Amino acid sequence: MQRAGRTDAVCAAEPTDRWLLPQAAGFNFFSRHTMASNRSLALHTLAAALALLSFGVAQAANLSKPDYAAGKTRIDADYQAAKASCAPETGNAQDVCLEVAKARQQVARAELEFGYTGKPADEIKIRVARAESAYGVAKERCDDLAGNTKAVCVKEAKAVEVKALAEARLVKSVGEASRDAAADVREADYKVAAEKCDAMAGDAKSTCIAAAKSRYGKS
Repeated sequence: MQRAGRTDAVCAAEPTDRWLLPQAAGFNFFSRHTMASNRSLALHTLAAALALLSFGVAQAANLSKPDYAAGKTRIDADYQAAKASCAPETGNAQDVCLEVAKARQQVARAELEFGYTGKPADEIKIRVARAESAYGVAKERCDDLAGNTKAVCVKEAKAVEVKALAEARLVKSVGEASRDAAADVREADYKVAAEKCDAMAGDAKSTCIAAAKSRYGKS
């Protein structure tokens, strides 16, 4: 996934979860001795999920078809490199590394698609990808815990996903409502214009109606 002009692979050039987790002073997710408690780890896990969702919404860039194809190739290559870089890890650290790699691929694909199409529906898919990816990473991190602390960690991660998906649905609903409202306004304005044309006759009326249809998107 390209971020801030970079295309470096996950895990290869930076720690497994650095791109997701704001680094507190002296904090390292995989260094247990720096944790004050399992509860602290659960909270940092939740922060990691929130961090994945915190990136600004991508802008439609009107990518050309060649750029779009190159972007897909780059994303897949970065993913393969990221997977390979996870090989030295073991246990749950490796699972987290792989989940991060997959998350970046999913979000990058969604952002690329929106950059190519510019469709509102594809913009919503970015939000969905971020929410689902954040949950996947956070849930994997929760496997380092046990008992009730782990259960709470998973529930907190799920809550982040549910809220993010609900927000995505709300954005979609608002967008659809706005488009419907705009269509209603155009229709009302067309009827007013057409009614004014009725006061005319002959070629003047025909010209008036044709102009109204052109202005308000009528065939």
